[in-house]
Amino acid sequence: MELRHLKYFVTLAQTLNFSEASRLLYITQGTLSQQIRQLEDEIDAQLFDRTRHSVVLTEAGEELLPLAKKTIEDSEICSDKMRDLKGALSGTLRIGTTTSFSSLLTGTVSRFIREHPGVRLRIQSEIAMDLLDMLRNKKFDLVLAFEPVMSYEELESEPLFRNSLCAIMRKDHPMASRKCLTLEDLENHRILLPGKSLQARRAFDRFLGLDTRKLNVMAEVNDPNLIMDIVQSTNLIAVVSSLAAYYRTNLVAIPLEGGNYTMVGSVHRHREGYRKRAADIFIDMLRESAQIERISKGLE
Repeated sequence: MELRHLKYFVTLAQTLNFSEASRLLYITQGTLSQQIRQLEDEIDAQLFDRTRHSVVLTEAGEELLPLAKKTIEDSEICSDKMRDLKGALSGTLRIGTTTSFSSLLTGTVSRFIREHPGVRLRIQSEIAMDLLDMLRNKKFDLVLAFEPVMSYEELESEPLFRNSLCAIMRKDHPMASRKCLTLEDLENHRILLPGKSLQARRAFDRFLGLDTRKLNVMAEVNDPNLIMDIVQSTNLIAVVSSLAAYYRTNLVAIPLEGGNYTMVGSVHRHREGYRKRAADIFIDMLRESAQIERISKGLE
C-alpha cells in the first residue's frame, strides 16, 4: 500500500467528488479513478459507491478513512522531524489567519521568505471559529486569531498583543477629533457593525450586553477589509478592532469608554502536534517585528 494511494483516497473521501478531488491533487480524473481502483484491489474491498450522480463512502471506506489520515499525518511528522534534525529549514508551514491579522502578516511573511526560501508557506484565511476547528484537526501548524470566547482543550494559545475595539471613521467625520467616545455618542450616527461570526462582534456583544436597537445600524459585514472600504467611502462609523484600520491613513480609530473592549491577539497551536522549527522561527519573527511592537506600545 503506497502513501500516494492513501492521499488520493483521503482527498476523494473529503470531497466525494472526482472532479474536485482531481483538481486538488493536480491529476486527471482518469488517473484518480485508476489509483483508487488499485487501492481497492490491494485491500480487496470497495471503498466508494459510485453512481452517475454521487460518490459515497462504503463501510470499508469509513473504516479506512481515520487510519489513512493517521498514516499520512505520521508520515508528514516523520519528514518534518528528519528535516529539523538535519538543521535544514524546508517543507511546508501551514498558517491559518483571520483577515484582521493581514497587516501583521505582511512584513513577517516577506522577511521569512527572504531568510528561509526553502520553506513553502501555505496561508489560509477564514473566520476564527473555522480556523480553530481546523487546527483541532491538525490542518494547520499555527493559527493567528483573537482569543476565542470559548476554550478548546486540545489547543494552547500564546498572547502576542492586546487590541481594543474602537469607533473607526474618516478623518473628515464630525467626531473624528474626539479623544474617546461613549456608546451614547454613537446613538445619533450611522453605524456599521462587524458580522456576528467575527471576534470583534463577539467581544462587542459579550462585554457590553448591548441592545443594538439603540444604534442606527446600517449594515453588518463579516469581512474586516470590506468594512474599512465601506467606511472610507461613506460617513458610517464602524465598531471594530483598531487593528483593522492600521494601514488606512485616511481613517481614525477612537477608543470607546464605558466597557472592557480589550481583545488578545494570539498564536494558537495544537497541544499534541509536532512543533516544527519553521513555526517557532516564524512566531519569533512575528513577535519581534517592528510592526507588532508599534501596535503593542500603542494599545497595551
